[in-house]
Amino acid sequence: GGKSGSAWAKTLDDRYLLKQVSRIEMESFIEFAPLYFEYICKSFFHKVPTALAKILGIFSVRYKTSSGKSSKRDLIVMENLFYNRTVSQVYDLKGSVRSRFVDNPDPNEVLMDENLLQTTYASPICITEESKTTLGQAVWNDTSFLSALHVMDYSLLVGVDSSSSELVVGIIDFMRRFTWDKQLEMWVQSSGLMGGRGNAPTVISP
Repeated sequence: GGKSGSAWAKTLDDRYLLKQVSRIEMESFIEFAPLYFEYICKSFFHKVPTALAKILGIFSVRYKTSSGKSSKRDLIVMENLFYNRTVSQVYDLKGSVRSRFVDNPDPNEVLMDENLLQTTYASPICITEESKTTLGQAVWNDTSFLSALHVMDYSLLVGVDSSSSELVVGIIDFMRRFTWDKQLEMWVQSSGLMGGRGNAPTVISP
């Protein structure tokens, strides 16, 4: 999904998602997986607010194509945040307004940060003070945890449930660490070299 073009699918009961991940993402998650599951358990048993999407497992699937060639895909199995929900609009938010606008979107297309700003300017989204506080605590807890692991480039996925007038939120795509290639990408974008244009980089250190 998204810019990565990764393949994904849902289980027949709509409860779980299967998403293809890159080799680098696979290796990165395996390294910090014990800390991730420890964090999720702590959040559950001690009732600490968290918005991290729940990952149930990660698998390497080997198969043969119709031509007989052997192939392999690395997949994660995670909860479907919108299971049993009537979601009319979805936003993928990164807290940036650079290249974060979908122009002339299709009805079911996932929108981005600038789209949300335009929407809320005309029709503000109202939530209770309690919900605002809980969400703020969850995002603070989760971003602090991910920053300590040097994880970057994740998103806050927001779904508007039109049937219950609720927002369904979760942090997704937290598989990628700030490694040398991402450091190089940040430097190129900010320096203006090789087409970087000298703009504020979209990739920054956690």
